[in-house]
Amino acid sequence: MRLTKTSDLWWKNAVVYCLDVETFQDGNGDGCGDFRGLTQRIGHFERLGVTCLWLMPFLPTPDRDDGYDITDYYSVDPRLGTLGDFVEFVRTARDRGMRVIADLVVNHTSDKHPWFRSARESRDSPYRDWYVWRDEPPADGPEGVVFPDQETSLWEYDERTEQYYLHRFYKHQPDLNVANPAVREEMAKVMGFWLELGLSGFRVDAVPFFLETAGSLDAPDLPDPHEYLADLRAFMARRCGDAVLLGEVNLPYEDTLRYFGDGVGDELTMCFDFVGMQAMYLGLARGSAAPLVDALAKRPEPPRDAHWATFVRNHDELTLDKLSEDERAEVFAAFGPSPDMQLYGRGLRRRLPPMLDGDPRWIRMVYSLLFSLPGTPVLYYGEEIGMGENLAVEGRFSVRTPMQWQPDPVGAGFSPADPKTFPAPPPSGPYAPTAVNVQSQRHDPDSLLSWITLLISRYREHPELPWGDLTLLPSPDAAVLIHRCSTDDTSITAIHNFSDRETTTTPGLPDGPHTDLLTRETVEVTTGHLTVPPYGCLWFHQST
Repeated sequence: MRLTKTSDLWWKNAVVYCLDVETFQDGNGDGCGDFRGLTQRIGHFERLGVTCLWLMPFLPTPDRDDGYDITDYYSVDPRLGTLGDFVEFVRTARDRGMRVIADLVVNHTSDKHPWFRSARESRDSPYRDWYVWRDEPPADGPEGVVFPDQETSLWEYDERTEQYYLHRFYKHQPDLNVANPAVREEMAKVMGFWLELGLSGFRVDAVPFFLETAGSLDAPDLPDPHEYLADLRAFMARRCGDAVLLGEVNLPYEDTLRYFGDGVGDELTMCFDFVGMQAMYLGLARGSAAPLVDALAKRPEPPRDAHWATFVRNHDELTLDKLSEDERAEVFAAFGPSPDMQLYGRGLRRRLPPMLDGDPRWIRMVYSLLFSLPGTPVLYYGEEIGMGENLAVEGRFSVRTPMQWQPDPVGAGFSPADPKTFPAPPPSGPYAPTAVNVQSQRHDPDSLLSWITLLISRYREHPELPWGDLTLLPSPDAAVLIHRCSTDDTSITAIHNFSDRETTTTPGLPDGPHTDLLTRETVEVTTGHLTVPPYGCLWFHQST
């Protein structure tokens, strides 16, 4: 593959960092994170090497679903600051070479949104058709609720207008009718508004759900739901030619491929690789690279300039729904054996370091995988220092605790306010702020923060990783994954040992000394063989 036109495809070698404004840094001392505090911490991202910041919802909200229940698409939640604070943050990030994207929640609003309040006043409301209503819930409608521990139906009865409205998520989040041209036009205006204020694109929430809603309505001459996604992409491209749509599409590979735009590449710019992520955890549980090798071998190449987004952890539960029931049980047994570690019967509400018993070799190997596999790496805030979860916090919020900046047992450097006012309390025990924090790790060359910084630096130095063609190389030991990312002239060969034992493998390198890009140490390949330590990871650069 020849490296061309890289400047306008910035997302292909970006490093994306996801954060929640309210849990990152309190800038005014009220116990809640805000844009002022986020701007004060911009140097952290610069030192780390991050190139794109992804903001979770920051719009006005009753906050019953961590901001995904929106009451106003054109403002900032007063707890987090003002539009002026937002613009100042985006400007500062741009000055430091970082782009900013934000969540685009098209599937639903809060039931407190003025649109829905009007819609439920009367069947004659001008906003009535902005939502999905039925006299009786259809037997052949969408199946399966997203939160089975909270909701038992997709439909909620409204006594005033004597009809049911659709909600794929919580009953307080009615689904928008995206088949309605007025809704589509309004969402385009929303996108245009935030693009004008400096955003470089959007992470699109729950993509299959809002397209499924459009496709399930009993009305003649409805457009193909995917046309809506293509329309959003085209509108965005007209307003900002290099902006991105990063889609949350948790489907099998062959179904996910459609959301890039069926060979055309005119829908989502990037899709998260949920299948590969889940295969990785199965491999970690087994001490075998085989599940991930199999997933990578089946992962299709996106069309045109589209790209996969790779990740270790996201802001929701660690979903394992694409594994079989027996495979999921293996991962639960290894990394979440207690029921309070599990969620919805399909995922884990834990962060990586506690799942891996805090073993620094194992943790570092996993992040080496993240930055060496083809795709755009996405970090979740706190991953760079090895934050743990707080299982005393309900549901998904166990992994949404305040960022840990200092070894302060009370405020963690997040806020000087009373911890009772925090969005959630930090974890205690071995992952408390006194043990895990930015300040203690910043100047420690052996810290996880230093390791993640090194990985980002090497990833950015070697375009073969994001741009090269992937080749999976055979290994005599199933515990070892060997892959190569190649361009026309050079390649990177990466080796990862999923097991806790030393092993010998055949890396496909010529005999003699080779320099590991991660440690700068020299290792020997003898008669085609290389010794890999337990949970070892090595990167080698070659001319081809």
